[in-house]
Amino acid sequence: MKKNIVVVGAGKGLGNAVAKRFGKSGFRVILIARNVGNLNAYKEEFEKEGIETFIYSADCEKPQTLESAFKEIQDAFGVVDVLVYNARVRKDGFATAFSNDDFIKHYQTDVASALCCVKLVIQKQAQQRSGAILLSGGIFGDNPSKEHAGISIGKAALKALGKTLHDELKEKGIFVGLITIAGHIQPNTQHAPELIAEKYWEAYQKQDKYEVVY
Repeated sequence: MKKNIVVVGAGKGLGNAVAKRFGKSGFRVILIARNVGNLNAYKEEFEKEGIETFIYSADCEKPQTLESAFKEIQDAFGVVDVLVYNARVRKDGFATAFSNDDFIKHYQTDVASALCCVKLVIQKQAQQRSGAILLSGGIFGDNPSKEHAGISIGKAALKALGKTLHDELKEKGIFVGLITIAGHIQPNTQHAPELIAEKYWEAYQKQDKYEVVY
């Protein structure tokens, strides 16, 4: 029986690279993003490479859309064996430039919706005492940048959230790991998406430590 990986925050860069890495190892790939047109293009691309792929539209700023998507996914395919949370707000700047509403939107997408997705999959994972949750971290979470206040705060909070989940859920047979990307993701460099994707695969296979830094 095929295992299922759900990638929240699918996209041409890291999200799709991680999905393909698991898909080429026999996983059924389920992609979640906001833009339906992009999702359809990704599905076509993946299927040309022989990867069984399904797509669902949801907005991480709106948790209710994630709840609907995961209900459909689990009704159709059962347990989510691997959840990858790779969503974040792209807009950035100085902390003082954010309105309160902007800041809350950042936090919702960067952190709170990660927890929402985790809570939606762990019941079935715990029932089989097996499952993995992989979070996309970033170096700004350890070394904040004033020009990138939003992502700095978001990645720092996500790291803390992930560690608390790691410690809580390991007793239920669920692995939570953080892949911290210490560089700018760019094709044809040491931080190319497909190279970073290998670290997600290794973290899933080994499940021996909370954080992997690449």
